[in-house]
Amino acid sequence: MTFFRLAISALFVLSSIAAAQAKTVWVDDQLYLPVRSGAGSQYRIIENAVPSGTPLEVIETSDSGYTRVRTAKGNDGWVSSQYLSNTPIAADRLKTVSRQLEQAKAKLSSLREQLKDVSNERDNLSDAESSLSTRSEELQEELKRIKNIASNSINLERRNRELLEENQKLRNDLEVLTAENERLEASKESDFMLVGAALVFGGVLLALIIPMLKPTRKTDNWA
Repeated sequence: MTFFRLAISALFVLSSIAAAQAKTVWVDDQLYLPVRSGAGSQYRIIENAVPSGTPLEVIETSDSGYTRVRTAKGNDGWVSSQYLSNTPIAADRLKTVSRQLEQAKAKLSSLREQLKDVSNERDNLSDAESSLSTRSEELQEELKRIKNIASNSINLERRNRELLEENQKLRNDLEVLTAENERLEASKESDFMLVGAALVFGGVLLALIIPMLKPTRKTDNWA
């Protein structure tokens, strides 16, 4: 039973030490804090003049009002717990807040510049969009005009083809009429020759017949 209690106590101490090792404290608003070799003012000082605001790593705490810490120089010693704080001192917090405020101001200034650049880019894009819209309307009108020209060209081409076909038809008709006219001319000449021959034949025939029609003169017996 006693061994069990000792084990429990040992585990409790070890857990307390482990928990203390993960903790950080700061020297409170005190100009300088001596680090001693033991938990009491009678022990020798192993590191003197630790300034306020210095972070210290907690190693062990005691009921005597002292805390065992490790300094930034790597020294292990004891300091009075009343001069330790779980938060940085007001001056350090003020510096931290001031630094954060400056960073926030710088970030705000950067964001303002970015906003200005974005606004300018937006205006440029708006102008470009307006220009593109105007250009698009011009292209639409040009396309419409080209379509009209193309439509007129197609109509003209179709009309030209119709005229060519009509012209060819007229040429064919002209050739037919020319051939018919030549045939008629040839027929007319042939008829004229026939009429001429008939007239000649008639003339010859009359020349033969007319003498035969004249009365013959009777012989005068009294002569």
